[in-house]
Amino acid sequence: MDNNLNSDKRYRELLSFSLGVMNGDDVKTLIDTYKETIDSVTPYDIVKVEDRQLQMGIKPFLIKEYLEKIVNVITKSLNSYEWDKPAKGTFLYYMMLENDAFAFKLNQMKKIIKSFNGREHDDFESMRVKLLPLFREFREFEHHYVKKENILFPYLDKIWEYYRPLKVMWSLDDDIRESLNKIIGLLEGENTVWDDFKVNLGQYFFKVFRMIHKENAVVYPIASETVSKELWEEMHLQSFEYPFTFIEAPEKPMIEESDNSNSLQKGRIVSETGILSAEQVLMAFNNLPVDITIVDENDKVVFFNKAEERFFPRSPAVIGRAVQNCHPPESVHVVEDIIMAFRTGERDKADFWIQSRGKFILIQYFALKDESGVYKGVIEVSQDVTNIRELNGERRLLEWS
Repeated sequence: MDNNLNSDKRYRELLSFSLGVMNGDDVKTLIDTYKETIDSVTPYDIVKVEDRQLQMGIKPFLIKEYLEKIVNVITKSLNSYEWDKPAKGTFLYYMMLENDAFAFKLNQMKKIIKSFNGREHDDFESMRVKLLPLFREFREFEHHYVKKENILFPYLDKIWEYYRPLKVMWSLDDDIRESLNKIIGLLEGENTVWDDFKVNLGQYFFKVFRMIHKENAVVYPIASETVSKELWEEMHLQSFEYPFTFIEAPEKPMIEESDNSNSLQKGRIVSETGILSAEQVLMAFNNLPVDITIVDENDKVVFFNKAEERFFPRSPAVIGRAVQNCHPPESVHVVEDIIMAFRTGERDKADFWIQSRGKFILIQYFALKDESGVYKGVIEVSQDVTNIRELNGERRLLEWS
C-alpha cells in the first residue's frame, strides 16, 4: 500500500481522470468520482500516466493542452509528497537553487510591473525601458534548460521505465523559449501597446512558474530516488561545461586522471593516407571550427567533438543515447526521415541553415557508409558561416599577415 491506496489502482484511476478531462467530461464530476486518488497522487503516478498516454498515440501537443488542468487538480498532492532534498554540492541541489533564484527574479519583476498599476497604457514606454534588459537577462536561464535536457534527461532515459514524458517537458521548454523571444520582440518594437504585451506577459509567467513546479515537484523527486550517487557525481562534473545561472558558481570537484585516457592515446589509426595517434585525431576534431556529432547505424550517439565554441549543447551524458531522444517532439520526425533516407540510400546529404543571435549557422547531415556502401550512421556538422558568406575577391597565401 502507498498513501493508503494501491499504486496500480491509483494509476488506473488517474489515467481515467486525465482521459476524461481530455474528452471534455465535466471536471467537477470527475474530481468527485476520483477524489480518493486525486488526494493521494505521487510524482510517479503522473509520469506513468503521461507515459501511457504517449504509448496510446496521444500527441505531445494534446497532452500539453490539457496538462495544466490535470496538474491544477493534483498540485496539493504533489506538493505533499515527502522526499529527501538533495545535499549541497550535488547536481540536483544547484538545479533547484537556480529555480529558486529565477523565481525570485520573476517575482521582483512582478513588483516592477505592479508599480505601474493604473498607468500601464499611458506610461508603457517607461515600463518598456525598465523591463527590456531584465527579460534579456532571463535568456541566461537557457543554460538551466540545456543542463536539464542534455545532462539529466539522457541519464533518466536509461534508468526510467517511464521516460517518454521527458519529451513533453522538452517541448514545454521550447514553448518557454518561444514565449520569451516573443516578449523581447514586443519590448524591442516601437509600436507595441500594453494590451498586446499583457497577454504575452501572462502566458510567459504562467509557463515559467509551471515549469519550475514540474521540475521541483515531479522530475526531481523521482530522479532523487532512482539515480545512484555515482551518476549524480558524473552529472555534477558535466554541469561545469555550462554557466550556473543566477547563482554563485560552486567550486569544481577535483578528480584524478584515469589511466584509461592515457592508454587510448597510445592507439594508432593507420590508413593509406597516413598514420595518426588517437590524440592527434581528437585534437583535429576539437580544433575544427565546427560542431561534429556522430550517430551509429543503430541510431545511438557515439561521439561529439569539443569545439571551442559550440552552437548546440552536448554533454557526455548523450553518449549511447538514441538520437531521437536528443530532439524535442516537434522536430524528431525530421531526424527520423533523414536517417531513413540515408539508410535506404535515397539521400546521402541534408542541408539546413538558421540565423541565431546574429550568426548564420549551416547545419549539414552526411550519411556514413563503409567501402561496400553499407550504411553505418550519420555525421552532423554545424558551422558558423556568417563571415564566409561575406567573402569576395581573393586573399592568397602570401598575403597572410
